[in-house]
Amino acid sequence: MSGDRGYRAVLADCERALGRPDVALRLVAEALAEGPEADETTELRLVEAGARSDLGEHAAARLVLEGALGGRPDPARLDVDDPDQVRVAAAYAELLRVMGEDEAAAEWSAVVAAASPDDDDIVFDEIELEIDDDVEEPLTTTGEDMPADQAPEVVERLPEDDEDLGADFNAQVEAEVAELLGETEPPEGEPHSPQD
Repeated sequence: MSGDRGYRAVLADCERALGRPDVALRLVAEALAEGPEADETTELRLVEAGARSDLGEHAAARLVLEGALGGRPDPARLDVDDPDQVRVAAAYAELLRVMGEDEAAAEWSAVVAAASPDDDDIVFDEIELEIDDDVEEPLTTTGEDMPADQAPEVVERLPEDDEDLGADFNAQVEAEVAELLGETEPPEGEPHSPQD
């Protein structure tokens, strides 16, 4: 790919989305074995916790998130200036809610909400729009009665337009992910790019 190893967490999360948390866990383990940078480690831990939760392994997911929060997490000790820690804390709060620990989940959620006050809210100002009453109505013609220099362009179908018509989208995505992961060879006629 581009030489950037940060895509590994994205690929693992794609595997989760495709319903293959076991493959996601394998990708996470391989990436963590290489000692990634802190921001990538955070992303990988979030994907790992999600995959564990997908498998119903909530206790294992909890251990992963607790480890990412420093061992014995305490909402009062959360570094609210570290956006990665706040993201992990948000995932931890959601996991606690799923596990039925509503009081602890509410406490963590409150700390997360206080750490990111309205950063996600987008405020739009109202603007005045001037409406010009003298605007002509748009033409609603089919192009047959238009002059030749204004007629819409006619585009011919190309053979590649029919490629993969009717194919299952999920199967295509799975095949592309498998190719990116080096689990399969690229289709005939496509150049093979060496992996990092």
